[in-house]
Amino acid sequence: MNPRVIARLQLDGAAGQSEIPLPSNGNRPSGDVLTFSRPLTVLVAVPTLDTGAADTGAIDLVRILSHGGHHVIVASRGGRLEGDIAAAGGEFIRLDVASQNPARMLKGAIALKRLTRERRCDVIHAHGRSAAWSAYLAARWCGVPLLTTWYKGFREQNVLKRLYNGVMARGERVIAVSDQIADLIVERYPLPAGRIAVLPAAIDLARFDPTAVAAERLDAIRRTWGVTPDTKVILVVGRMLRRKGHHVAVKAVHRLKERGLKDFVCVFAGEDQGHTHYTGELWDLVSATATTDVIRLAGAVEDMPAAYAAATVVVSAAVQPEGLQRAILEAQAMARPVVISDLAAGPEVVLAPPAVPEERMTGLRVPAGDDAALAAALIRLFSLTDTVRSAIGARGREWVATQFDPASIARATLALYADVARTRRSR
Repeated sequence: MNPRVIARLQLDGAAGQSEIPLPSNGNRPSGDVLTFSRPLTVLVAVPTLDTGAADTGAIDLVRILSHGGHHVIVASRGGRLEGDIAAAGGEFIRLDVASQNPARMLKGAIALKRLTRERRCDVIHAHGRSAAWSAYLAARWCGVPLLTTWYKGFREQNVLKRLYNGVMARGERVIAVSDQIADLIVERYPLPAGRIAVLPAAIDLARFDPTAVAAERLDAIRRTWGVTPDTKVILVVGRMLRRKGHHVAVKAVHRLKERGLKDFVCVFAGEDQGHTHYTGELWDLVSATATTDVIRLAGAVEDMPAAYAAATVVVSAAVQPEGLQRAILEAQAMARPVVISDLAAGPEVVLAPPAVPEERMTGLRVPAGDDAALAAALIRLFSLTDTVRSAIGARGREWVATQFDPASIARATLALYADVARTRRSR
């Protein structure tokens, strides 16, 4: 992990306080400890608990803080992952902080204020803009620190959109999940570096382990997709949203067919939440490009490790800054080569030429929106021998294991909370 902009932590080790050793890295000397005078009560506000980056990020935060001895309350409209909150050691309270209606945001803020005072919450941590507005007001009213986490780059088409997005920069600490997002925040908002911390996601290497996927699971996922072991599978993971660039992938697939490539399919694995007409437009494009025979809309896939294991290459053709996509990390953990757009992930996520030499690459990078470049990258990977592709995949797993280690990221997260608590006590 390389938290480029994280504030330096000055942590004392007073006797009688709870101490957790910090990992040795370039930001602090080995032997430092982070301390809390008492366990914290943290209120996490997240719009939903489905499959989005903020949703899973909130659950990860609950797990880290709970294992660190703190009490975590999650306020959210909920979703299919809400049961994971209790499993991670937190408490779930159903509250609508997902609405973009100003009146409902105010109602959510009042509810969060009441909850903060009743439970004596020490920190409010917002994931997502709608939740952040309610959390910001509640934090101001109660005099507690607000933390925000940015998972992706928001578009700023006009002044109102910029104002709406700007709440994410109002945290006492602003957490970015990647250097790419940290750079975007600094570019848009005049924040001092000490307020911005880069804390990436952690990947469960035991779950996402190619050697742990049994043949029966591989056979099951292949039957679902209608492919054989010899079929080259292009896997695109992510919700059916325009910013994910599925349409770019369709156009690239069309180019592959025009080049005469055979025995391949492109699988879109992700939920369609029905909020836009994008999926319908995508199918119109599939029909217009005559790619219905090689495109599969798989929807949400329960066994993602098996899906990655069945893939030849995993693609993200994002057309907006995505920050840090778990799917790209999971794919590399599963020893699969990846092809990403230059907006899908930064150089700290995927090692790609020309930033690294060929013998170090874990994937390829192409310009966002360039379907010709994407097609060319896929042809290049397909043309490699199985041995060379396996070597690329092995480097990807090694990179994720060293840079996105759950224990180190958990300690860095707890260190950030310790610093917030220490700063608060000193005022």
